[in-house]
Amino acid sequence: MDNTARSERTRNTVIQAALAIIARDGAGRLTLDAIAKEGGISKGALMHHFRTKEAVLKALMEHQMQDFAAVFEQIRAAQAADQPLPVLTSEIATLRSTLSHPNSVAFAVMGAVAQDPSLLGPTRAHDATRVAAIQEEAEDQDLSTLRWAAARGLALTSLLGLCPLGEEERGRLFDQLMDHTRWAALARPTSPTAGRKRKASAPASSST
Repeated sequence: MDNTARSERTRNTVIQAALAIIARDGAGRLTLDAIAKEGGISKGALMHHFRTKEAVLKALMEHQMQDFAAVFEQIRAAQAADQPLPVLTSEIATLRSTLSHPNSVAFAVMGAVAQDPSLLGPTRAHDATRVAAIQEEAEDQDLSTLRWAAARGLALTSLLGLCPLGEEERGRLFDQLMDHTRWAALARPTSPTAGRKRKASAPASSST
């Protein structure tokens, strides 16, 4: 095994060990000593990659963001070419998919917030970029943002154990959030700019 592969394996071991500790003992019990013991590695090997607990938590959040990004791209690549609102559709489907492996996501967020809320800065920046893309493709920007926010809230409350709804009911709500036909009658152009952009990008009709 070369150094790169060994380094990557150690990083993954640390991330999984940190998640296990947060899940079992809570974020307050997360220490470098505990991570080394949980992962079965020496503290020296751990500190070669992560000098502080904050660095571990930062890597944990980056790991989750990379996972989300990969799922989003897979979902979007599988869409039909004429899929309406492809960014919104892919984002809602990605949020729904997080519920299939909830523990790692919830514990990553809990650990980061408990340790240092500023660690969520990259997540907020990513969300701002994604919402801008959702609004850019939408005729009714407010309605698309509302659908994204509802899916986000449904996912987060479920991940953190705060959602009073059962799995079947959550599934139905996600289905409705992704069903564009249910929202078409409510859509109203939010920004005149959005309409002008679509007209400008459409091919000009030939005169007869």
